Amino acid sequence: MTTATPLTPEQLDRIDAYWRACNYLAVGMIYLRDNPLLREPLKPEHIKQRLLGHWGASPGLSFMYVHLNRIIRERDQDAIFLAGPGHGAPGVLAPVYLEGTYSEIYPNKSEDEEGLKAFFKQFSFPGGIGSHCTPETPGSIHEGGELGYSISHAFGAAFDNPDLLVAVAVGDGEAETGPLATSWHSSKFLNPIRDGAVLPILHLNGYKINNPTLLSRIPDEELASLMRGYGWTPHFVAGDDPLTLHQTMAATLDACHDQIRAIQHAARASGEATRAHWPMIVLRTPKGWTGPSEVDGHKVEGFWRAHQVPLSGMHDNPEHLKQLEDWLRSYRPEELFDAQGRLIPELKALAPQGTKRMSASPHANGGLIRRALRMPDFRDYAIRVDKPGTARAMNTKPTGALLRDVMARNLDNFRVFGPDENSSNKLDAVYEVSKKLWLCDYRPEDADGGELSPDGRVLEMLSEHTLEGWYEGYVLTGRHGFFATYEAFVHVIDSMYNQHAKWLSICEDIPWRARISSLNLLITSTVWRQDHNGFTHQDPGFLDVVVNKNPEVTRIYLPPDVNTLLSTVNHCLQSRDDINVIVADKQSHLQYLDMDAAIKHCTKGIGIWEWASNDQGAEPDVVMAGCGDIPTKEALAATALLREHFPDIKIRFINVVDLFKLQPAGEHPHGLSDADFDSLFTKDRPIIFNFHGYPWLIHRLAYRRTNHKNLHVRGYKEKGNINTPLELAISNEIDRFSLAIDVINRVPRLQVAGAHVKETLRDQQIECRNYAYEHGIDKPDVDEWVWPF
Repeated sequence: MTTATPLTPEQLDRIDAYWRACNYLAVGMIYLRDNPLLREPLKPEHIKQRLLGHWGASPGLSFMYVHLNRIIRERDQDAIFLAGPGHGAPGVLAPVYLEGTYSEIYPNKSEDEEGLKAFFKQFSFPGGIGSHCTPETPGSIHEGGELGYSISHAFGAAFDNPDLLVAVAVGDGEAETGPLATSWHSSKFLNPIRDGAVLPILHLNGYKINNPTLLSRIPDEELASLMRGYGWTPHFVAGDDPLTLHQTMAATLDACHDQIRAIQHAARASGEATRAHWPMIVLRTPKGWTGPSEVDGHKVEGFWRAHQVPLSGMHDNPEHLKQLEDWLRSYRPEELFDAQGRLIPELKALAPQGTKRMSASPHANGGLIRRALRMPDFRDYAIRVDKPGTARAMNTKPTGALLRDVMARNLDNFRVFGPDENSSNKLDAVYEVSKKLWLCDYRPEDADGGELSPDGRVLEMLSEHTLEGWYEGYVLTGRHGFFATYEAFVHVIDSMYNQHAKWLSICEDIPWRARISSLNLLITSTVWRQDHNGFTHQDPGFLDVVVNKNPEVTRIYLPPDVNTLLSTVNHCLQSRDDINVIVADKQSHLQYLDMDAAIKHCTKGIGIWEWASNDQGAEPDVVMAGCGDIPTKEALAATALLREHFPDIKIRFINVVDLFKLQPAGEHPHGLSDADFDSLFTKDRPIIFNFHGYPWLIHRLAYRRTNHKNLHVRGYKEKGNINTPLELAISNEIDRFSLAIDVINRVPRLQVAGAHVKETLRDQQIECRNYAYEHGIDKPDVDEWVWPF
């Protein structure tokens, strides 16, 4: 039961006045470039030349914000607010400005008429800010440029934040997306002892851009059943009369807050974390609430026409201009602002103070509260490599031990995320310290290897969308994490990666945004080891997606063995403001570098492997390069074949760990200078580059290099099915035989003399294929190949 009492008439009047001020500002920032307080009648020159903005969701968002402020102020609650509706920024920017945070961060947007004019003009205008809650918006950790991630971001923010309430507005258009629909299950992963709370407010204003929304057209009983089925306790607030709804919303928020605190108190008093049926609110208000009811005889308020700009053509349509003025004056701005253009003191007092303001919360600027990880010495997890290319090990397994001990040292600000694959990816050592979080029912058999616990810090769910959203919300609010997933299905989060990369890119130019932990994505179960999964699991194209984004925030690493992977992961876990993509297969592979050599190699990012080269003191006949575990092995084996058949051939072997080393220094912070690139790859010798991914990506990165005309790249060419590793390599011509033939074809003195060797190599290639078709495995002498020199 709620402990609330109805709002007094004075409280009701002030809350409504504050909300009217928000709505006035929202309309003003969409339309006005001058005359911000209507001190004279509106004229065409007062209107922006570009009418870009979205009115429809704005009054509902500011309505939520104003009422949440009362909870914060009266109940001493720390909170942040996420706006899911994409273009609803006016409904958030308005209260952020009114509570003073905007002017503190941007002094030229001061709390007076001049500052209000600047505030209006910048919105959705060239040189200004976008119509989403972009990184420039104080208090925002969620832009909403792409719909579907608001709830998962909110839960990421709530994890390990026991005193924080994360209120999240979910648009009813957004609620139709797959990621949003799945993310309702997030409540099953919220531990009421150590985590904060998430209060979703599903805003049913009835319409998307120009269509009804599904959830707004089903009966309340059906919608309530849907929400209860997800595990929530729904509360309904509906209507269009502001004064009535203020009372209803206030009572409902009090009831929800009471329920949240009761759940947390019971769990924290007993020390037992169980699954809770958390409250959520369904808010039904008209789209474009308090805007024009009709324009040119067409319904606007409560219809899809309210979505964007209800009125247009103000420069040459006097009737629309008059209708806009009447709309603005309906909020009675003369009652809300003083003669200088400041919000009157009795309304200003309604906002929380200091960092209690949602727009000033340090949780929404996570770098302010970020603590560096306490790291073990990654060298302690190294494997012994007495001779390069002779021993085998599972590349990701020691990384699992490293993550285990990172977890042990950081039990309140580090989590591991993965879609039901951490054991498959050989990272299961982490369960020795922390199990998989599970708050649902348990069965006796779960004790036999289930690795489940209500206190677990490993988050596994078969939804890459939800996991990525949790992870992003977690780092945006100042914490650290690690995400591992299968290579073929990391594409599920392509667009989420895009959105986070764009967020980080904008933050590069916002000085008040403190630096946050990097996103670390381990891409494993890779294209070249899909013996039984087949063609559907063969896709290394995520790297092409990564390369499209701002080089200031993107990093790609392809460590070929255990020790280079450990060194890479250690670096990535301590980096900030980047997205680190690490590609490393989970199966057993040849090991090449001891830890000292691995550290040096990873520090350089690219280098000559002296032990695999024989061109010392001379110009090489050919440069052989490997990038990725299997491509490196096959390139080495090709080198050995060539040296066996042509003892006098001079080969330089290069391995690439940091893919962006291939770009010029002026295009990526990690790029090599032209002089260093030419020194490694020569200016005129043939280069055979064996690459993990699609071959044209290497050409894209290196097209400006001096010797690009002699660069020949092998990689995945969409050739595959149920293949042995070597057979798949042969199909895509990254195998040792194809590479050796490539060299013979490109070294002038071998083009004729090497004909007999080419025939031998082709015969061996055919033998390997036939053996795989007959026995279902690769020939043992090829599969168990080791470096012979």
